[in-house]
Amino acid sequence: MQQPCLPNRARALRSLTFAAAAFSALGARASAQSRPVIRVATLPSEAAAEVFYAQEMGFFANAGIDVDIQIMQNGAAVAAAVASNAVDVGWTTPVSLAIARQKGIPFLTIAPAVLYTSAAPFTALFVAQGSPIRTASDLRGKVIGANGLGTMTEYGPRAWIDRNGGDSTQVRFLELPFSAMVDSLVAGRVDAAEIGEPALAVATAKNHLLAYPMNAVASEFMFGVWFGGMAWVKAHADLVARFAGAIHNTAVWANTPANQVRSGAILSQYTKIPIPVIATMTRARYGEALTAALMQPVIDVAAHYLHFASFPAQELIYAPAR
Repeated sequence: MQQPCLPNRARALRSLTFAAAAFSALGARASAQSRPVIRVATLPSEAAAEVFYAQEMGFFANAGIDVDIQIMQNGAAVAAAVASNAVDVGWTTPVSLAIARQKGIPFLTIAPAVLYTSAAPFTALFVAQGSPIRTASDLRGKVIGANGLGTMTEYGPRAWIDRNGGDSTQVRFLELPFSAMVDSLVAGRVDAAEIGEPALAVATAKNHLLAYPMNAVASEFMFGVWFGGMAWVKAHADLVARFAGAIHNTAVWANTPANQVRSGAILSQYTKIPIPVIATMTRARYGEALTAALMQPVIDVAAHYLHFASFPAQELIYAPAR
């Protein structure tokens, strides 16, 4: 049966509706394609997960930028990628930035990342259940597993040992991935281990918690930061401001308890940590302001153990021209 003809006005209205929808879709695609891209290197951990949240929750898009996220396995790889201009921005610790400064590598911090606080520690020092080690002095001549040599997982325990009657020069550190920490401790391959999330619950069930060594550094400090090469940062002030703004909004969102179920799902998507494990974790708290005071304790402890003169943390923080 032949369809009745629509009145001219109705046909015109329908055509305009279709045209507007098509134009809107094309405009959205063109807008997305025209947004500047920032290449960002991060780690598959909650400490460095803000970029995952910002991507999924639209904070980057709201800031008018696209982000190409590249996941790397350790901070050294991230620093190398930023230094070689393979990426524009990366996640690292202030320790790495202090070491780079000593080597003449010009990095600048552009946004805060994960915050360590003694109220909710996400890393701790363990010994095996049957171990006689109960004090810092008992660690003399022992081997401690750490996720990275020359990082806070080494310097935190050293600071705790030295401030509690032990001698960290008489302790040897062995680099191990977090995934191997608990088994290495149980098997006796190390005498103690600095273990972080997501393995804290498992470590607590199988071993004896000796201390929270990071408390010896400070009750609160910036454990991680977002940074870039000095030349790139200074040449892209607008992109840096947009990225930092998106990270700030992400931190506020992620620090809100009501959003932890959603952030946990995103974290699992990118890191493959099972959601039931995430539910047992001490969830990360992110810094909402980049301050020298929160970076200074890390620089001071790195300077002490690496035997260089400490310096003001402000020297590592990007200050846009006014």
